[in-house]
Amino acid sequence: MTLAFHWFLPTNGDSRYLAGGGVRPGVASGDRRASLGYLSSIVRAAEEFGFTGALVPTGAWCEDAWLTAAMLARESERLAFLVAFRPGLLSPTLAAQMAATFTLHAPGRLLLNVVTGGEPHEQRAYGDHLAKDERYARCAEFLAIVRRLWAGETVTARGAHLHVEGARLPRLPAPVPPLYFGGSSAPAGPVAAEHADVYLTWGEPPDAVARKLEWIRELAAARGRKLRFGVRLHVITRDTAEEAWRQAGRLLAALDERTVAAAQAGLARSESTGQRRMRELHERHRADGSWRDVRALEVAPNLWAGVGLVRGGAGTALVGSHAEVAERIAEYASLGIDEFILSGYPHLEELFWFGEGVLPHLARRGLFPDLGAAGGGHIPFLPDDIPAPPDGGSA
Repeated sequence: MTLAFHWFLPTNGDSRYLAGGGVRPGVASGDRRASLGYLSSIVRAAEEFGFTGALVPTGAWCEDAWLTAAMLARESERLAFLVAFRPGLLSPTLAAQMAATFTLHAPGRLLLNVVTGGEPHEQRAYGDHLAKDERYARCAEFLAIVRRLWAGETVTARGAHLHVEGARLPRLPAPVPPLYFGGSSAPAGPVAAEHADVYLTWGEPPDAVARKLEWIRELAAARGRKLRFGVRLHVITRDTAEEAWRQAGRLLAALDERTVAAAQAGLARSESTGQRRMRELHERHRADGSWRDVRALEVAPNLWAGVGLVRGGAGTALVGSHAEVAERIAEYASLGIDEFILSGYPHLEELFWFGEGVLPHLARRGLFPDLGAAGGGHIPFLPDDIPAPPDGGSA
């Protein structure tokens, strides 16, 4: 069995810190614009290492995912783009047509990450005022219409939230892009089981992930379906465990109580069950101040919850030697995880650490294709494409 790996594209900018803007005397600053040149360097490196795809996020905090992916597809040859989008912000017919157009110009290189939206204030900013349960119901209607359009049907459908008449695509996508879907709340499960090809979870401890996967398996089996599973994690991997934990400590040392408190106040507004579970991993340590001890946030072997102190969404990282990180990936794979969406700080450098350090271990286990000397010093780094750090910070 081989696993699929995807990297994350920081379309809000990149940084050497968990919270952008960190500059200290004698320490390199590292805030980077999400320029086409910089993102292209990440894309080319991921492609050369044999990654399947790159996740392009969605939200008010980053650049548009569809436009970014379309431009980066011209800067690469094989890498697929896992484009995140929100069903409530465009019509199902338009979304189905956009996907078909993308596959025309970049066949086999589109994957779709369906995001229902867990931040009500952000949804309202885009004109979406539905409550959480209604958003999931609308998402189910949306995906049902899209699937029918991709099957070549002429669709007339009237649901509680969506109404289309005589919808039809002038060209069908070839191939049909797989749908990735995540959600930890009760209304998310049936939508995933009915419509998703890959169910995504954030990096919780393995026992919690196992329970979540079993929940979705049972729901899918009741519908006669079988899904693949993916996990979203950060990574901090080095030649030795000591080096990796020192790097995690450096990221932690750049934070202060005010920064953490401000980030958590914002995250507490989220309606996302998954976000709540991420916050719970370090809740006690925030309360007693032990979050300053880097190893206190190790919530399972090599699983560090420090990222979630200031970052929304995926809040955990695999931290350790290359062999240890490979071991943890193999453990998640044994639970049924097929795909890994990874990132690091900064994203370009951490991609090299992972590609050169962890992938050879996974290849020896038969979990990744043996590409020979992965990377082998031949990654098209193209330093001239990387602009000087801007004055402003990044998220």
